[in-house]
Amino acid sequence: MNRLAPRLDLRQTQQLVMTPQLQQAIKLLQLSNLEVAQFVEEELAQNPLLERDEPGAESAAPDMERPQLAASDVPTDERHLNGEDRIVDAIGGAASTTTEAPLDVDYDNSYARGGDESATGGEGEFLGEWKGTGGRSDFEDSEFGLEQTLQRPKSLREHLLDQVGVDFADPVDRVIAARLVDLMEDSGYISSDIGELAEKLDIDLPRVETVLKRCQKFDPPGIMARTLKECLSLQLAERNRLDPAMATLLDHLDLLAKRDAGALCRLCGVDAEDLTDMVAEIRSLDPKPGLAFDGAEAQPVVPDVLMRLAPDKSWIVELNQDTLPRVLVNTRYLARVNVGQRTKSDKEFIAERLHSANWLVKSLHQRAQTILKVSIEIVRQQDAFFRNGVRHLKPLVLRDIAEAIDMHESTVSRVTTNKFIATPHGIFELKYFFTSAIPASGGGEAHSAEAVRHRIKSLIDAEKPDEILSDDRIVEMLKADGIDIARRTVAKYREAMSIASSVQRRREKTSAF
Repeated sequence: MNRLAPRLDLRQTQQLVMTPQLQQAIKLLQLSNLEVAQFVEEELAQNPLLERDEPGAESAAPDMERPQLAASDVPTDERHLNGEDRIVDAIGGAASTTTEAPLDVDYDNSYARGGDESATGGEGEFLGEWKGTGGRSDFEDSEFGLEQTLQRPKSLREHLLDQVGVDFADPVDRVIAARLVDLMEDSGYISSDIGELAEKLDIDLPRVETVLKRCQKFDPPGIMARTLKECLSLQLAERNRLDPAMATLLDHLDLLAKRDAGALCRLCGVDAEDLTDMVAEIRSLDPKPGLAFDGAEAQPVVPDVLMRLAPDKSWIVELNQDTLPRVLVNTRYLARVNVGQRTKSDKEFIAERLHSANWLVKSLHQRAQTILKVSIEIVRQQDAFFRNGVRHLKPLVLRDIAEAIDMHESTVSRVTTNKFIATPHGIFELKYFFTSAIPASGGGEAHSAEAVRHRIKSLIDAEKPDEILSDDRIVEMLKADGIDIARRTVAKYREAMSIASSVQRRREKTSAF
């Protein structure tokens, strides 16, 4: 009979633990430069032991060696890609040159509240209380910079409400007009049913429509229309170009989209030359007049990596110094607060902040190293593209880069997300260089899908109006170039590039407009 008894066993196991610091490092790796800058700003605001490492600023710890690496020390490495890599430290000995740094105390706003006359030059408590109360005591410069005098541009709704206040004297009509402005979309159209608005306001529908017609005469022309036809009609009426022939053309916009010039000439009662002028007039109109006011500003792409050609025809790859966050641990401030630690909670707080600051600096350093390493390998693999253009882009997958630099595919995927490189051919996202392979017809080296798309677009751009290339004809031409591709793949690539079918292209190129 078995008896239950306690037993002590020694068992060895391995377990991967995702610490908060490791999660932070992974998170930083996939962030863009703007997101990293925002993250670092938040950490600077939360952690008193972190300080910004301004370029050219004096060191905060002149007499003690910093145990941490500043993130800005690493990315200055330059590596040449012909033959063996050689690393050139662009900083040289500049990083080790330290001078006396100013203290963190702003003397202009410090005073002794306890009446220490020695600290206030003998003027005692009065001067201490008088200083630091705000405002400037000199007249050397204006209190407001140029940026503080700038105003944001007026929005479309503000622009229309200003016109409502001027154009409508009746309070009821003014309320209706304001509600119509609220119903308007960003494009300038009103897609909501104004009948529902009349019911909510308990006002007759004809009065709402009358107010709407007055609002449609506001600036910009074509605003608050309900359909494209109405929008174009309002703009043509503003130009005094809405004649019966033009109104008929607007009634048959579907035929205009199909480029059926014969039917439009018959309906409008004009010849081909007049129809061409009418179409040109319509093309000069703005189909979405509201977007001119509230359009989002285009954010320029700032590359994370820069590459240029060296005198010996090799490539120099380096990180963009302007996008790198520069932070380091303020060891001088750490030494000061260590002296004043009184309680256990104070010590724990300082230790936790120091640990967090060290991890952030280390994570930023590791992120910069990894981006540079992956970028160098991509440049090495796609050397033909950088020298000869997109037709020489090689098929590449994440696994190829991961095996070459001995990293995991997921790490390469995170590094290439939202990271851009400035090349002699322009700025590209690192993801751009990873494309699938299309086999060669003769069994040779495979072709990149991006290079094949570029080849298809070049063929279509060069076609003549009387020799439009069908998808079958493009397949034959690509096979003649050694690219084994199916017709449906050509059609898929063509549609992805927003290129119309051969029938539509033939109609467009042979049309009078």
